[in-house]
Amino acid sequence: MHILFLTQVLPYPLDAGPKVRAYYMLKYLAASHQVTLVSFVRDSDHPEAIAHLRELCVQVHTVPMQRARSAEIVALGRSLISSQPYTILRDARGEMCQQIDEVIAARPFDAIHSDQLSMAQYAQWAVQALIKRWPQAHPILVLDAHNAYYLIPQRMADISNNPALKLFLKREAHLIARYEADVYRRFDHVLTVTPEDLASIQKIGSFKGWRPRFTTVPICVDASVPRLPRQAGARGLLMLGGLHWPPNADAVRWFAHDIWPLVRAQVPDAQLFVVGARPPDDIRSLGDFQGIQQPERAGGAPVVVTGYVKDPLPFLKASAVLVVALRSGGGMRVKIVDALQWGLPVVSTSIGCEGICVTPGQDALIADDTSAFARALASVLQDPSLAEQLAGNGRQLLVRHYDWRRAYTVLEEIYTRNGNTSNQRW
Repeated sequence: MHILFLTQVLPYPLDAGPKVRAYYMLKYLAASHQVTLVSFVRDSDHPEAIAHLRELCVQVHTVPMQRARSAEIVALGRSLISSQPYTILRDARGEMCQQIDEVIAARPFDAIHSDQLSMAQYAQWAVQALIKRWPQAHPILVLDAHNAYYLIPQRMADISNNPALKLFLKREAHLIARYEADVYRRFDHVLTVTPEDLASIQKIGSFKGWRPRFTTVPICVDASVPRLPRQAGARGLLMLGGLHWPPNADAVRWFAHDIWPLVRAQVPDAQLFVVGARPPDDIRSLGDFQGIQQPERAGGAPVVVTGYVKDPLPFLKASAVLVVALRSGGGMRVKIVDALQWGLPVVSTSIGCEGICVTPGQDALIADDTSAFARALASVLQDPSLAEQLAGNGRQLLVRHYDWRRAYTVLEEIYTRNGNTSNQRW
């Protein structure tokens, strides 16, 4: 099949959850089909990453994505006037539509794979252009919904203490829910990453007249990669993830202010590593070592805030546990699947490990209040046998459920089953 694969972020290198999801989906499909990738790129994306993707794909086309405060204000104004989600309007780019037109002018496609809800608008554009240019085309339309997106602003609103922000987030959650329900009707198949997301999506729309096929396929990694070695006596607590993402930033603030002092009281030599791009000023102020790439350069500082780290391996080796203190968000946290792969014990909130089939106390420790979270971390730091048990069990879980070579075989069935049965709803 000739597949047009649309992504909001360049799916390489594998330094963020959405990239991991898209990359292994792309890799699986490209092994059996001819895939053309059209992706947004940022200033931080490098030619080497694009070259790597060209080894997998028939063609790779990129469109610059630059966000400016003035453009975001315009998107907000359009949202207020039109009652369309700000999140979707913010990423509307005519350049992407133009690039898709050029790609479709050169050849027809049998399928369009939209990665994330934000790319659904471009899948809509693509199928209209495709049918106009190639009247006999009947493309299969697949949307990979990484999250039940409306839950993200809804949960952020629940924990916000800012009345104006809370009002905005509630409005955005309502608009996204309505947008999602409409968009899903237009696809032949919708992929979700967790059963919880599927249940949440099915609450927002009756899908009267036509019900899309839904399949839950977890985010997976490469289970053939061996466990990472860790330093003997490692005392690091690792918080990993982009800090421009509000749920990650909230998790760091909550942990640093409410939980970290309790951990230090029980384990005085513990060290906190906050590793993630674009930390806000208040998170930067938690530590004085922004920009370092090696944990030893921080000495024994209690809190280390690094900013973006190209290679997190040194911090992984110096860490005894992954901390996932999320109180909002949706979908599936790839950082936990990565930790299972690395052999790094995990302490998480219930929301943090949502959608991952961990058995509490066996594969990871789960806690939702400050004192219980601190006690769980202290127990991992103070009990090497518990840490090894969690790491070993987690690795076995990874092999059983989260290896892309096993889990993504369902994609072949999805594309084959939908072949020649696509409903034209545009």
